[in-house]
Amino acid sequence: MKNTIKISVGLIFLWLAWDARGRPPESENRYEHEGVEIIVVKGEKISNPTKQTTDSVYTGCEITREGLQIQGEKAAVSIYQAVDILPGIVTEQIDPYGLAAEQKSIRTRGVKGYQGAMTVEGVPNYGGNPMGPREYIYDTENLESIAVYKGAVPADLGTGVGARGGAIELRPRWPRDKLGLDFGQAIAENSYVRTYLRLDSGGLMGTTASLAASYSYTQADKWKGPGDLGPRNNLGLFLKLPLRDEDSILLWYNHNSLDQHLYRSLNYDEVQDLNANYYKDYNQALTGEKTRDIDYYGYNQGHYVNHDVLARLPLRLADSVRLELKPYFSKENTEILGGSTSQGGIIQQRMRNIQRYGLISHLEWIFPWFGVSAGYWIEASKMAIQIRLYDPVGFGFRGYGMFMQSNAHGLVSSPFLKLAGKIESFNWQVGAKWFHYIDPRSQGYLSPPPDFKPVKAADLVREQRTYRIILPSVGLSYRFSDAWESYVSYSRNHIRPYAYMPLINVYNQHRDRFRKVGVDLSDLFDGYQMEISDNYELGLRYSIEWLVLNGAVFLSNHQHVLTSIYDPRVDLSYYQNRGSAIGRGLEVEANVFVTDWLTVFVNPTFIELTYNHDLKHQGEMIRVKNKQVVDTPRLSIKGGLILSFWGWRWVSRWRYLGKRYGDAIHSEVVSDYIMFDAGFGYTYVPRSVFQNITVNVECTNVFNTKHVSVISAMDDARAGSAGYYVGAPRSFLLKASLLY
Repeated sequence: MKNTIKISVGLIFLWLAWDARGRPPESENRYEHEGVEIIVVKGEKISNPTKQTTDSVYTGCEITREGLQIQGEKAAVSIYQAVDILPGIVTEQIDPYGLAAEQKSIRTRGVKGYQGAMTVEGVPNYGGNPMGPREYIYDTENLESIAVYKGAVPADLGTGVGARGGAIELRPRWPRDKLGLDFGQAIAENSYVRTYLRLDSGGLMGTTASLAASYSYTQADKWKGPGDLGPRNNLGLFLKLPLRDEDSILLWYNHNSLDQHLYRSLNYDEVQDLNANYYKDYNQALTGEKTRDIDYYGYNQGHYVNHDVLARLPLRLADSVRLELKPYFSKENTEILGGSTSQGGIIQQRMRNIQRYGLISHLEWIFPWFGVSAGYWIEASKMAIQIRLYDPVGFGFRGYGMFMQSNAHGLVSSPFLKLAGKIESFNWQVGAKWFHYIDPRSQGYLSPPPDFKPVKAADLVREQRTYRIILPSVGLSYRFSDAWESYVSYSRNHIRPYAYMPLINVYNQHRDRFRKVGVDLSDLFDGYQMEISDNYELGLRYSIEWLVLNGAVFLSNHQHVLTSIYDPRVDLSYYQNRGSAIGRGLEVEANVFVTDWLTVFVNPTFIELTYNHDLKHQGEMIRVKNKQVVDTPRLSIKGGLILSFWGWRWVSRWRYLGKRYGDAIHSEVVSDYIMFDAGFGYTYVPRSVFQNITVNVECTNVFNTKHVSVISAMDDARAGSAGYYVGAPRSFLLKASLLY
């Protein structure tokens, strides 16, 4: 934090020295907001087609500021909730306010969220255990918009560990040129309280440099069982230093800390009687019995701290040549306690200490009829992940469930190249990214009693491995008229190997069996590869004054999918990258602007994501071929209306989620459901210093529908292995905000 402040102060003084040379004011940075084709409509636009700055074909969808706001308070603290309005995306959460970190799920065209990417203007956000984005660390009030690429991912977009599950790009709300204040205060049931404050400085000391600072505090009781969600503290610092060539130096520091008690999952038998088990949760007091105290709420909680800083440093080499450097640093420290039935009852403490730092260089060169985008991403990362074990009675230390240590860094190097242009009504682009990752050698430790001190073990060495792949992408569109446009796109996506902990746990629990047949831990990791997917999409867009219609059919071929395989040598099953699956579907986004004051939207999706082959587990054949993947509904529909007049606004949203399954052979069926949310507010424009004052009332789950929300399971889960979390009951929220 101190270093960040020093850098900010230094940049300010450098800027003041430069600005004093008498440069006249310049226009706004053209890269601040992703340009999309302007369509004049009567109502409020929830989303737009979007692309990267150097693209010529729209392959993504951008949720506008209005789209973020109509989704209510839960979209302010959770990126996944903010994108849930789009077709092709299914988001499920446990609490009504989006606060529960890592106890929510998202699937993009059937693929789990931790296999997708999240970036802040191309700078990757991810961690380990679990792999994937840390979506809970941002306030969406600090975002101008959110772009989502569900199929084809542009070659020059940083995707971290990979984008088999698509990519989400956060586009920051950089400091304004004028003095400003943004304040919001919300209260709700279950002692929910959230305060958000942002200040924009406008021009600093008579210059065009500007600074913004934001802070939010969020806290709530769990809606069932003992414990809290929060406090959640978020701090954001933004710096903008405009340059004479219409570019700007930009800096963002984001800090997030969260404490939470976890919600308890139910088994399949329990969810068959939701009336009896809906409020079942962790125990409020200790009993002295191991098997009961693993479910004590104090032994099931998490503490999460994240620091992220990034900069955008542009350099105009010529009128048509622009270079931008994006250095960044990310740090995560997390501790999560959780009870487990293993060893007769044990408490596991998962500890994550993750540091990542990198640089993205990006060159844009514009020629008369096409443009070139080229660059290089390099990152070094170190992930220290441990599992410590404690006795539920007395909380005495009982050694390590996993202790792997590496003195080297993981290294990513990834050059990319993209060409894009236009020939009359045709737009085209083609690109490729080379992904190269060195996974460092690590040493595992045993912790034998009575002192449980770590001791190196020769068979617990995981040797260094290198993963590499070429990722091509292609896009082509044709505009038939001002209203009609069609496009086709293709992209190969990937995800770096993940789920190390389950494989290490299997080896540790059955170490004698593996050693007897001459298999050590590194041998098991020989079967890990990168998952890849080939994604094809054909789309059609129709836009007129009162209707915007976007439709797409898509096909995805998934290879090297992480799947449980049977090893007859040890009579055990464990994960290897041996599976394959195919996905196909149709999604439609329809917005009808009935009048100036009424907008109606409906977004249906049909998805089939199925395994190509049966699986073998513990010597038994599991018949999963052509069966829908776990937790993936074939049909989902989202819809609603926005009614606005004379400062009043009514938002009604509903969604239908089709039947899902909790295991691969479909013996555990989760019923479909439909749920409604509503919001009602008034915006007053006073004759004073304030731009507006708004009061909103929100109601989630209006009809108090009891339903299974999150299904926690791998895609090849067997019956009895899934955890089921129910969704929150009806809740009311009141929020007041003002803008200056």
